[in-house]
Amino acid sequence: MVNPLFGPELRMMLEEDNLPGQKAFCESIHPTTVAETLDEADFTVDEVWKVLSQTGSREQAAIFEYFPAAWQLKLVEGGGRPQMAKLIEQMSHDDRVDLLRRLSPRVADGLLRLVDEADRRDIATLFRYAANTVGSIMTTDYAWLPVSLTAGQALDRLRQQAPDRETIYYIYILNETTRRLEGVVSLRDLILCDRHVQVSELLESDIFALKVTDDQERAAEELARYDFLALPVTDEEGRLVGIVTHDDVIDVITQEATEDLQRQAAVGPISEAYFDASFVKVWKSRAGWLSALFILQMFTLTAIERFDDVIKQVIVLTLFMPLCMSVGGNAGSQAATLIIRALALEQVALGDWLRVFRRELAVGSALALTIGLLGFARTFLFTHSEILGGVPLGQLTLVIGISVAAICLCGTLVGSMIPLMLRRIGFDPAIASSPMIATISDVTGIMIYFSIARIFLL
Repeated sequence: MVNPLFGPELRMMLEEDNLPGQKAFCESIHPTTVAETLDEADFTVDEVWKVLSQTGSREQAAIFEYFPAAWQLKLVEGGGRPQMAKLIEQMSHDDRVDLLRRLSPRVADGLLRLVDEADRRDIATLFRYAANTVGSIMTTDYAWLPVSLTAGQALDRLRQQAPDRETIYYIYILNETTRRLEGVVSLRDLILCDRHVQVSELLESDIFALKVTDDQERAAEELARYDFLALPVTDEEGRLVGIVTHDDVIDVITQEATEDLQRQAAVGPISEAYFDASFVKVWKSRAGWLSALFILQMFTLTAIERFDDVIKQVIVLTLFMPLCMSVGGNAGSQAATLIIRALALEQVALGDWLRVFRRELAVGSALALTIGLLGFARTFLFTHSEILGGVPLGQLTLVIGISVAAICLCGTLVGSMIPLMLRRIGFDPAIASSPMIATISDVTGIMIYFSIARIFLL
């Protein structure tokens, strides 16, 4: 939470042209707090650049990385290109590539012409990797050493590398000729051991490395599995090309979780913040699924028309339709959520479909019995005789109890199987959203309900 006093204080500094105060604000407060203050206090782009210009390029880059994407684009468009180029040179390697991907080609090319040649080559290298791969989120800013050094020599060399590295907690040991990854040494081990110990005696050679072409979700899974701060990334020949750090993985987890939640709510993925997304994009992401579900829901009308004779003869059945229809959707959404999550965590594989079916059949039967008894009790105890229309209470009670039990079981099985089917044909299981499951369950629920009613009441 940003200190509410920061905004007014900084506003006063700008009005009084207090340059030392602005410099102290940028350098004595955490970069994320500085960025949030400038974002939330309604400063103009020119005012933000005036504040940032009071500190050095390194501090500017640290603050800039914490601005929302929309603000970053505003600052790029509002700042001088030479100033922006210097800032890009100081940014984290992966963050600056993300920024340049969001810019128009014309603006990005104009900035790159002003960037140092070494940084330009590094940016071009990272640009080659496809979106959503490990290569697209890794950084080439890592600490490495040859295997031939002693611990003392390694620490001396690390002191030279440290100012320009994103992290030095893990030091990667490479073959100087081929740059193949031979192992890793922790900074802790280097500090605590004797200076004359060889690095080769300290390195851990049995290490896990990601491939540059792996999906970014795998980076999140493996980093969580091994509890590391970073994981090395190699190419097909085993050469170290970068590292993925924990902060990048947090961004991936947030992004993937957001996409899954949006899909489960029948909304196309929207990467921007709520107010930053354009009206057209929000409309398109929601209208498509809403239209598809509306068309699917039309089958409910078809199902009701099919049982028109039952409804005309037993009007009281319409009173219990919402009760019966909601059970299937709720049970299906529960099952789908559990299976989608299990698939994401690789707790369930496609080959486990029969085990999943058996388990959900058992659980669904128990749930059906529970809900069926509740429906039986509600109908028998609280249905007034004047609304029965001549239908025997006992028979109606039996219909409602059996119907909600059957619909609950059917919804559970549908909700558990659809995500597996979608994964089998290559779609994201999250598409098996709650609205989709609920719509399918509505159609099947009506058919089950009126079929049982026809058997017992007509």
